Amino acid sequence: MQKKSTAFTVLCFFVIIAFLTGCAAFGKPSESNLKDPVISLDSMEVAHSFGYWYFSSKVKPTKGKPDNVGAPLDLAFTFNIQNPNSYPILLEDIKFTVAFEEFDLNSVSSTATQWIPAGKTNQVRVHAHFDVRQSLLSLLVTGGFKLKEKGTNAWEQLEAWWTRIPNYEIPINVKDGAAIFKADGIVRVVPFSATFP
Repeated sequence: MQKKSTAFTVLCFFVIIAFLTGCAAFGKPSESNLKDPVISLDSMEVAHSFGYWYFSSKVKPTKGKPDNVGAPLDLAFTFNIQNPNSYPILLEDIKFTVAFEEFDLNSVSSTATQWIPAGKTNQVRVHAHFDVRQSLLSLLVTGGFKLKEKGTNAWEQLEAWWTRIPNYEIPINVKDGAAIFKADGIVRVVPFSATFP
């Protein structure tokens, strides 16, 4: 009986040592050991597309009040967020600018927080909503010279995008991306960019 008790005590001792060693290796977050998470674009999906159309406020609608309105377009971006650390980290915020070809059209963000386990990869999906009216205003304000260089105008460019993006024929750029991560009070901002396809 004494031998069994001693063997059990020794076994418990080694289990406790292994546990404590594992906890020490697991580590506590610090500025020096926090590695930047790796953010990559997994996919971009045309979630909703309603063709290409635009009505000015001069057109009388069947119902409601007249307004300058254009076809909506909804794109969904799925990112892989890889945590290379030996402890979990919190994704608190992710934001980026979406450009059709080289034209910046919209800035989007998501504040849906999630914990990413140690050494694992999570995914986050962010929707970006566009419409012809909003994109027209953006092009007229910021893209006039680029459109002239391309030998086109805002209307032709919008029609090309709205009719070709649903077939994934136009490169979509994720620019000026920044994700905010937290671990035990430490805050880290990680930049990223990507192109699809």
